[in-house]
Amino acid sequence: MTLEEKIAAAETHIFKAVFPNTTNHYDTLFGGAAMHLMDEVAFITATRFSRQRVVTVSSDRIDFKKPIPAGTFAEFIGKVGHIGNTSMQVHVEIYVEDMYSLKREKAITGNFTFVAINENKEPIAISK
Repeated sequence: MTLEEKIAAAETHIFKAVFPNTTNHYDTLFGGAAMHLMDEVAFITATRFSRQRVVTVSSDRIDFKKPIPAGTFAEFIGKVGHIGNTSMQVHVEIYVEDMYSLKREKAITGNFTFVAINENKEPIAISK
């Protein structure tokens, strides 16, 4: 499998229904809940790519462009970006989608960096 094929195979899509228990006082998805789910999708993407133990070492530039109201779907998409020796970057996008129409918009974007670790929690080379 080529590197490009491996990157494409690791792309991760998860849908969530936005219910009131995940919203703030404005009835939109709470930012902390969005970041939690983004990190989870990024972790799954990084693990699917490397098939190794990985840990989050940073998140960078999370942009909240559109609110995600209760009663909508949120699609989380994780894609492997830069791959270093022991680290990789995963870009995550969240799209908000109306339940009862075809309206869909990009709402939130962010980048997460992961490091591959061994059983002693020491950085190791990422399998490419």
